[in-house]
Amino acid sequence: MRAIEMGKPLLRGTNNGVTAVVDPYGRITDALPQFETGVLVTNVALYKGETWFRKIGQLPLLILCGFMLLMGIANYLRK
Repeated sequence: MRAIEMGKPLLRGTNNGVTAVVDPYGRITDALPQFETGVLVTNVALYKGETWFRKIGQLPLLILCGFMLLMGIANYLRK
């Protein structure tokens, strides 16, 4: 999901988990099996640009939560 949000490839390297390369669309392009020793060698394309999530982040969610909080307070004060 992080690769899709940012619109960039994700490189994940771990000591005992899954080592993988994920493209900007969330598809795993290369990986090593879990709990096996190995070296992953691959080419990764460079990307320019930003996704809408990278530009505005979670601002819409925060605005919605703030609006709901205000509505809850207004409802509480009316009673």
